Amino acid sequence: MPAGSLGSVLPGARDRLLAHYGPAAGKWLDTAPQLLEKAAERWKLRLRGYYDAGHSSVVAVARDIHDVPVLLKAWYESARYRDEVAALRLWGSGPTADVIETADDLSVASMELVGGRPGGTARPEREVQMVAAVIQGLHAVGAKQGRPVLPRLGDHLQHTVLPRVARRAAALDLGRREWLVRESMPELHALRESPARTTVLHADLYRENVIFDARRNARLIDPHPMVGDAVYDWAFWSVYYGLGQATFQRMAIASRISRIPVPEISAWCRAVALDGLLYYTEIGDQAQELAADVLAALMASGLEG
Repeated sequence: MPAGSLGSVLPGARDRLLAHYGPAAGKWLDTAPQLLEKAAERWKLRLRGYYDAGHSSVVAVARDIHDVPVLLKAWYESARYRDEVAALRLWGSGPTADVIETADDLSVASMELVGGRPGGTARPEREVQMVAAVIQGLHAVGAKQGRPVLPRLGDHLQHTVLPRVARRAAALDLGRREWLVRESMPELHALRESPARTTVLHADLYRENVIFDARRNARLIDPHPMVGDAVYDWAFWSVYYGLGQATFQRMAIASRISRIPVPEISAWCRAVALDGLLYYTEIGDQAQELAADVLAALMASGLEG
């Protein structure tokens, strides 16, 4: 049975990948439909159309020979493909999306369609508490299992985060926020990991990367996995799961379930909020206002503590 034809990548997905990776991604985006079609043919899948989501991949929905819906995902970066697949396989049939098939030559994988539809099912009332429990469970698995070769959080901080924060802080017109950036920069340099908390991190815990299956169980998708201190995931989740909303409530929940003291999580929250503020400022995103408010509140809380 023919796999079908997708046509050009959706404009939204194209714009997001170009914004994320720059013009160099343009040529790959032109070939992405053929990569997905080749994988679908290889795995005897019928393509149904694109799913407009993600900043590092192009995603399509397909059906297998049993008419079960699946996701097909093509990554621009082969390293990102390898890392994500390795982490999802490590976590195995846990609170993530299962990997069904992989094509290393294409950097394409077929994956479980959580909830039977893109975006999963409706979110439950106790969403935040459920997600916190899932994050803790994911960390427990990552701490016990033999870890795949993945980027290290320490290297990411040293070679990516610190240089880009310094570059943006020096180059951007920060206006009234200059003091905020200046005061929070030393906090970023002072961060230290705890080896006792080393695990495989999801490292991209935005709300859109947590969906729910047919039983209303939280499932974590689209990781940007690294090996490092669990505190990083808790800080990222506290700040970005709902930027500008309930930051301190999530931080309290994170501390309660992980047993990491609030002041430690807060220090890492200030670091990820600073990084985000400068990123949003550079690209002119309105989220810079929320990021600035969150960082200011975290700084004030740190001074009070």
